[in-house]
Amino acid sequence: MPTPVIAALIGLAAGIVGGLFGVGGGIVIVPGLVLALGFSQVRAAATSTAVIIGVAAAAVIPFATADLVRWDLAAWLFAGSSLGAVAGARLLDRVDEARLRYAFVGFLVLAAFRLLVNA
Repeated sequence: MPTPVIAALIGLAAGIVGGLFGVGGGIVIVPGLVLALGFSQVRAAATSTAVIIGVAAAAVIPFATADLVRWDLAAWLFAGSSLGAVAGARLLDRVDEARLRYAFVGFLVLAAFRLLVNA
């Protein structure tokens, strides 16, 4: 299958998961780029980050029109997330890629466990 088709399918999956659960970039795009297209963890994270802007803008439209967005808190989340994203992007080059991958998997497992326990 050609790389653009695989990338589009990864994007489609990320969009569906993002629309359903508010996630997608890190949970679908990064593993998809690493596993299906052979990207390094760092390049996958960078590429996923570039995609998030458009994905978030598209996904927020139905939520905003249904008056489901808390814009006051969204502004504060945006401020904190923006600072954290810059810090994380700067740290990315300083972390060993194998350790980064294990930390990523650990984070996903912990998040899944917490969601199951709190369900």
